[in-house]
Amino acid sequence: CGGSASGKTTVATRIIEALDVPWVVLLSMDSFYKVLDEGQQALAARSDYNFDHPDAFDFELLVSVLRKLKKGKSVKVPVYDFTTHSRRREWKTVYGANVIVFEGILAFANKELLKLLDMKVFVDTDSDIRLVRRLQRDIMERGRDIVGVIKQYNKFVKPAFEQYIEPTVQVADIVVPRGGENFVALDLIVQHVHSQLEKVRLLPCCRAALASAHQGQPLPKTLSVLENTPQVRGMHTIIRNKDTTRDEFIFYSKRLMRLLIEHALSFLPLKSVTVETPQGTTYEGKRFHRQRITGVSILRAGETMEQALTAVCKDIRLGKILIQTNHDTGEPELHYLRLPKEISEDYVILMDSTVSTGAAAMMAVRVLLDHDVQEDRIFLLSLLMAEMGVHSVAYAFPRVRIITTAVDKRINEEFHIIPGIGNFGDRYFGTDGPSAWCESDGMDC
Repeated sequence: CGGSASGKTTVATRIIEALDVPWVVLLSMDSFYKVLDEGQQALAARSDYNFDHPDAFDFELLVSVLRKLKKGKSVKVPVYDFTTHSRRREWKTVYGANVIVFEGILAFANKELLKLLDMKVFVDTDSDIRLVRRLQRDIMERGRDIVGVIKQYNKFVKPAFEQYIEPTVQVADIVVPRGGENFVALDLIVQHVHSQLEKVRLLPCCRAALASAHQGQPLPKTLSVLENTPQVRGMHTIIRNKDTTRDEFIFYSKRLMRLLIEHALSFLPLKSVTVETPQGTTYEGKRFHRQRITGVSILRAGETMEQALTAVCKDIRLGKILIQTNHDTGEPELHYLRLPKEISEDYVILMDSTVSTGAAAMMAVRVLLDHDVQEDRIFLLSLLMAEMGVHSVAYAFPRVRIITTAVDKRINEEFHIIPGIGNFGDRYFGTDGPSAWCESDGMDC
């Protein structure tokens, strides 16, 4: 929080840069100005509308958005146009993150909003400096004239600061004089956030420990493994052999993928239907009724399963998710997302070639849940899984169906499945990945 042009965005940006952690979101209160009616638009054009009063903001929408973000949900955030004093037609999608940095002139002015804030920072900058910055910004960036800017400052900005903003310094945990130039204060803030993240990071470790504790225990009921017939075992023998040529590796992988897809489709809800045969008699059969199926591949190796899926599912829609591991933090990160529209009612077949710890698969499931896909309509398909990955996914998402052709018992210190297949993506595409990468193109650490 801080007065207009106090340097809040600069402070927020420098905190994010210094944090150097994956998944940080910067949310500005400016996005939540209310939509103006014609009369208010006319006042704004004459610099007679008070944009610094609490009534100018849609606090109900703002609180709702922050609550969803804190739960890890994706949200739609309005984009405000300061030139036209209106919201643009296109809203941007923001996803839940490890750290959410929220900034605004009235960030501390609402009781419900205050309850959501874990750490409150007040940026305290001299009023003369704020006025000079505001003049530069509004004239150069927003096309205002100097008379209108000064008029608005004296009539609305300065009184609002004294009445609504300055008193909220009392609820701040930290006051930062001189804004973004106060590097000592910024370092203290960053250290505090890092200490809080270390506490939160205990949770995934506990989950991994719990999953490890399950080793040797019965596999979850949500898991279905393709029957280990001589044909299936023979194909596994070929693709697991390090001396198998790339052509043979691709050929037999595709055969396994086709069997896996066919097996997965048997778990879709089918309704009884009666049809008439060419001989004029009836046949009691089954049909997948009404709901759509969408395939989503975890890039890059999961994309190899798309051909098998499209071969057996007519007119299926496809989406893609790119998740990679940050080798400095060990955390999976979402880099790219393309999902079909109106996916929330679909049955989703989520595809990855191998799953070792399950981290990438869990993040992909979370993204689907963010888009309101029902958990029991998500099918996670993989050619090979480690027991740890199965337990991790089942523990985190007990209603997701897990389907694979084989489950290996352990992973090594480098997170490779043992005995495993090796790096599936490198063997399939004929590339040499970095040695530090893990199963499923290094995306599943």
